[in-house]
Amino acid sequence: MAVKIRLARMGRHKRPTYRIVVADSNKARNGKVVDILGTYDPLNNNIVKYDEENAVRWIKQGAVATDTVRTIFNRSKLYSKVSEPVQEEAKS
Repeated sequence: MAVKIRLARMGRHKRPTYRIVVADSNKARNGKVVDILGTYDPLNNNIVKYDEENAVRWIKQGAVATDTVRTIFNRSKLYSKVSEPVQEEAKS
């Protein structure tokens, strides 16, 4: 099962809002989702709210973000948090 992080459209006619979701790549755009990460509102100053820890966890597990979601994540520097090595606590 190929998992993608993508947008699912919500909102009314000509007033879109989107959910940032993790879904099987074979499912429909607004079909069954595995996890909901957050929301994106392109009409209201591009407001983005999402759970960074959960997004990082999914990316580390191999979920691939679509181009639009990758752009959203790049604006908030999420991929720099993914590529950072995990620091272990110093043993005293």
